[in-house]
Amino acid sequence: MSLLKESPTEDAVLPPLLPRARRAFKHPLLMHYNRLAATVIAVNVVVLAVALPDGVDAEFASRAALWNFALAILIRRQRVINLLFRLATAAPVTWPLRVRWTLAKVYHFGGLHVGGALSGTLWFGAFVALATAEGAPTDVLVPAYALVVLFAGIVVTTLPQLRAKYHNGFELVHRFGGWLSLVLLWVLTVIQIGHSGVPLVGAVEFWVLCVLTAAIAAPWTRLRRVPVDITRPSSHVAIARFTHGRKPFAGSSTAISRSPLREWHSFANIPSPEEHGFRLTISRSGDWTGRFIDDLPEHVWVKGITVAGVANIEVLFRKVVYVATGSGIGPCLPHLLAQEVPALLVWSTRAPRTTFGDELVDEILAVQPEARIWDTAQRGKPDMVELAYAAYRDFGAEAVICISNKKLTWQVVHGLERRGIPAYGAIWDS
Repeated sequence: MSLLKESPTEDAVLPPLLPRARRAFKHPLLMHYNRLAATVIAVNVVVLAVALPDGVDAEFASRAALWNFALAILIRRQRVINLLFRLATAAPVTWPLRVRWTLAKVYHFGGLHVGGALSGTLWFGAFVALATAEGAPTDVLVPAYALVVLFAGIVVTTLPQLRAKYHNGFELVHRFGGWLSLVLLWVLTVIQIGHSGVPLVGAVEFWVLCVLTAAIAAPWTRLRRVPVDITRPSSHVAIARFTHGRKPFAGSSTAISRSPLREWHSFANIPSPEEHGFRLTISRSGDWTGRFIDDLPEHVWVKGITVAGVANIEVLFRKVVYVATGSGIGPCLPHLLAQEVPALLVWSTRAPRTTFGDELVDEILAVQPEARIWDTAQRGKPDMVELAYAAYRDFGAEAVICISNKKLTWQVVHGLERRGIPAYGAIWDS
């Protein structure tokens, strides 16, 4: 059994903070996710300001709401996400670092979803108020008011504190509330078009709803129950092996479920060397993963297609440092195995061989012989910002990609970015 190469113990002297003005834009409140949401809302404010002199009626508000909902829905579609990553990562590494730094924030696209959903909800509320004032028929107002209640419920469950505390409830409300909203939008739109006297196929709203319905239904047309072979190196980790379909591309993720109408959980796809199929590393981090590890299923449900993950932005840089804690090694491993970009791994975990098994650890060391691995069982918890910076400095990297829990990811990303170092990590917005 080969030995692990331990991370150095000396402290790294972090570089000074950026000037206050530049540092402000690196604060989590001003991250690109929030900037995109604010931009969408600002565009809607401009549209309202331009339209006000001529008067805003119920029809205008209804269409504005529909276009915003279209943005919110389509930006979450799997093929659209993969296209966004493909476009953003097409830039060559010869481009200025500042440009590539910004392009690599492509995974913040969820801000467009939030901005569109909030703006659409506000426009729809305005539509209902205007339609009521204009004396709209009862058959229009009934589904319209039902939608207002439904939209309000969906928005409330997305509030960060409620979402974190009742995540399963949020997921169910989002899924079933979204489907019911689509049905009611169809009912409302057909009734409105009927009152207008315009042929159904001649209305723009009809075709927009057709596109949105197809986009929402598409992943479910690929729903299937597939066999899975699971090994359990320890009570903390399960490694699931799949052989169905095509081998997914490095850096993608697959959503799996044991009950397709309830919970879905995404995990990074790890290609199996010289084998057909791929693996998922599933660690104990909650009720669902705990049950999965304790009661290993023989089949799970999958749907849709594999989706690009945050680490796909690595190709925008000449060299990168991967920082992982625990099972965060899963999303890093596909990129380390693919070796598309020179990389150095910093991995902090408890008893890696005991927890993840010799096979996986040896596979990591085969492609990362200089990996800096910190065994927390022997050495305690390290300062991950310092470890990340030391690796970034010594390796001559251009960026750091961190895969960890939410708190530590933000510590590393924010801790480095406010010192002028490009850093990236998940933002838990799905």
